[in-house]
Amino acid sequence: MKLHVLSVLVEDKPGVLARVSSMFARRGFNIHSLAVGPAADPGNSIMTVVVDAAEIEQVVKQLRKLINTLKITELDPSESVEREVMLVRVSADATQRSELLDAATVFKAKAVDVGATSITFEITGTPSKVNDFLELIRPYGLIDVVKSGWIALARDSKSRNLRAIS
Repeated sequence: MKLHVLSVLVEDKPGVLARVSSMFARRGFNIHSLAVGPAADPGNSIMTVVVDAAEIEQVVKQLRKLINTLKITELDPSESVEREVMLVRVSADATQRSELLDAATVFKAKAVDVGATSITFEITGTPSKVNDFLELIRPYGLIDVVKSGWIALARDSKSRNLRAIS
């Protein structure tokens, strides 16, 4: 399967998120990531949906049928800015702390909480950078992990390759 990043402009009304997510479930599409926030226009929201689907056209057709959907754009990863935020708490005894802090520096992660037996890091970046950091520190012993989900915007370029779908 292939991951597709969709930017979906919807009306900011109660139940819209529930209708969108239940449409995906009914049709058997797997949502890899979902983030929702206010749009530039008051009264609207932007949903960034990362979906694992072979045929994205079927997903778009179903989204288009939902009454509160205003616009759907598939974002080309090479022509968009994609970010994810992760907080991760990892085991860290006194002998491992400097090693973990050095690894965090390479990835530009910040230590946001240091406890007696653990360090909590915050990292922001491309989904692949966030995942690479997670895999690097996994051997130390993960305690907790939470991710925001992908957010994305098209780059400002005259030659960008956007597929405005509706």
